[in-house]
Amino acid sequence: MKIKIIALGKIKEKFLKDGIEEFLKRLRPYAQVEITELMPIEIKDDNLTSKVLDEEAEKILSNIKQDSYVITLEILGKQLSSEEFASKIEEITNSGISELVFVIGSSCGLSPKVSQRADFKLSISKMTFLHQFARLLLVEQIYRAFKILKNETYHK
Repeated sequence: MKIKIIALGKIKEKFLKDGIEEFLKRLRPYAQVEITELMPIEIKDDNLTSKVLDEEAEKILSNIKQDSYVITLEILGKQLSSEEFASKIEEITNSGISELVFVIGSSCGLSPKVSQRADFKLSISKMTFLHQFARLLLVEQIYRAFKILKNETYHK
């Protein structure tokens, strides 16, 4: 299965880059994972937030194939345990979908246009994290999911 992560913004902190790279390396035996970074649009006036999110939506949606399964990371999405997340990935894989796309919006969130395209809306946690942590948490959980599905040691 091909997994694509579409994320707005670049990772600046070295420790986050290193962690993401480590889990991408660990994922190679299980899946082809690609990260597409898109530049967020700076919001200079809070009254323009929805307009900017819609402009970002166009960039995001242009990077998603029509037949891809899309999971957006959203505050109001469904929270899953690691085992439930692994089952969700297995269900998608078994359905014959060839590409799974995760979308991480900007710190202002996602346009309703992107949310409407989602096949599933996922919330990482009720807690608030630095926005850039989402990518590290996601790749770690994808790796954990494959380890769970293969009954390999890592997950406890």
